[in-house]
Amino acid sequence: MARKQRHHDYNNCPVEAALDIIGGKWKPVILLNLTEGTKRFNELRRLMPNITQRMLTLQLRELEADGLVHREIYPQVPPKVEYSLTARGETLLPVLTTLQEWGTAYALPLVQNAQASPTSTVTGGEQAAPPAAAPNHPPPQTKTTPQQPAKTPAVAAAKPQPQRRRPGAARASRPWGATGSADVS
Repeated sequence: MARKQRHHDYNNCPVEAALDIIGGKWKPVILLNLTEGTKRFNELRRLMPNITQRMLTLQLRELEADGLVHREIYPQVPPKVEYSLTARGETLLPVLTTLQEWGTAYALPLVQNAQASPTSTVTGGEQAAPPAAAPNHPPPQTKTTPQQPAKTPAVAAAKPQPQRRRPGAARASRPWGATGSADVS
């Protein structure tokens, strides 16, 4: 699997090269979950309920291609696949642990404060300024639409309702182009 690189040369910035490999929304979370031991695909999905099956598959394939995750396939029916960290993946343990500790100490309180109040506090107890209005932009215009008269039950009942088939019932076959209203004799 070819890796898409934003830049051709990472020699000058090893942090950018590292983030290209382990960066993103899900890769660090996957790696952190695998630090606890070998996991099957559905175990990882249960640990990360917000990730889609497709995204988890793509991220695991990229981590495997980069040599951070080992994929073990057992020849049985149904197929059993387990994921674990490789030796190279285990070298990320200190980084992931430090990132987890930083998130617990700093990132989670910021997120919780932002959810608790629209005006979150900034370091030092200062109140964050509300977002300024965009300059040189007039306020949005509200469109007025004429009110539609409410439908009465008599009007709604006069509308012909489409016929619904029972599940599993066969459709009546019609000659090509027949409308169904004409009597074919």
